[in-house]
Amino acid sequence: MKREYFLILIIFLLLLVYIFIKEENLERKEETLEKRAVFISYIELGNNLRGKSSKDMKETINNMIKNIDNFGFNMIILQIRSFSDAIYKSNIYPSSRSVVNKEGETLHFDILKYFIKESHNKKIELHAWINPYRISNTTDISIISKDNPAYKLLNTNNIKIIDNVGIYYNPASSKVETLILKGIDEVIKNYDVDGIHFDDYFYPKSSDIDKDEYEKAKEVNNNLTLQEFRLNTISSLIKKTYNLIKNYDKSILFGISPDGNIDNNYNSNYVDTRLFCTESGYIDYIMPQVYYGFLNSTKPFEETIKSWNNLITNKIDLIPALAFYKTGNIDKYAKEGVNEWIEYNNIISREVLLSRELSNYNGFALFRYDSIFGSNLTETSFLEKENLKNILS
Repeated sequence: MKREYFLILIIFLLLLVYIFIKEENLERKEETLEKRAVFISYIELGNNLRGKSSKDMKETINNMIKNIDNFGFNMIILQIRSFSDAIYKSNIYPSSRSVVNKEGETLHFDILKYFIKESHNKKIELHAWINPYRISNTTDISIISKDNPAYKLLNTNNIKIIDNVGIYYNPASSKVETLILKGIDEVIKNYDVDGIHFDDYFYPKSSDIDKDEYEKAKEVNNNLTLQEFRLNTISSLIKKTYNLIKNYDKSILFGISPDGNIDNNYNSNYVDTRLFCTESGYIDYIMPQVYYGFLNSTKPFEETIKSWNNLITNKIDLIPALAFYKTGNIDKYAKEGVNEWIEYNNIISREVLLSRELSNYNGFALFRYDSIFGSNLTETSFLEKENLKNILS
């Protein structure tokens, strides 16, 4: 009898050990699972959804998510507000021209809500991508609907119409900052998003958009440079966005996707990436647009991504954004590497493999959906896809 009890005890202990090891392995797998993201921009939304019936739009979204899932991606960065507009039911912004024929028309259905539901059914994260300041990439004010908060601010210093650039909110305006935060608050409280995402559209180029605010700031500190003022302005929005999100739900991530050229962030976009990478309380992940090949003479990929990795001293993740859209095309700013994306079909996979070796790496993102799954792919793009898929399986 004692022997039977002893055998039962041994079996029980072995079972406990088995369960412990299995759970530990599962936890380790979850901890090490890299983010594999794909951008879906307003361009994709327009190309694939606009002009279709509700039924056809939903079927198209299902196919897009199916393609993403089958390839091995586990994260979508969906552009929900590209021009002071919305692909969701908003009490602040009008419907987006990317999904309706004219800004402000009634949406067929809540596109963001449907994307979230279908993505989560496939265990895919959905991060809501917002352009905080851009109103239009043209100077034509007639396309701005009367329901747009930008319409009421026209002809004030809250908005600037910039020749050859577009129409932008003034980043230094307190009214604008309040508007942006209110819009983010609306999204996180009404939608089960996994993250909020800003890209590299911060200060518009060639503009004195914040002249009045800068002059007032100089009255307090005459030594304040314009660069310092603008860096502080963007950092204020980033910090307030982070706090807004975390005060509501700590599990929602906040990330930015700045210019891959670190100097450009300081000299033209005014984004203090060094601050965000060294001090807590700003972002959860940084996704620099390292849209360069290995042979790029100006910004070679390996050197650039290592520079980004070395910037990070706090607890944020490095998730490089990679230029799948360049596959099969001339890279006109790469100098000696101008033909690299035509001559080689394994650049993206090599970039992922190299990035995986970096200490702060936690995944990658590809720009953008149509470049990967569209109908006009080059032979090089197809081969790039196959090479990438091989390292994701």
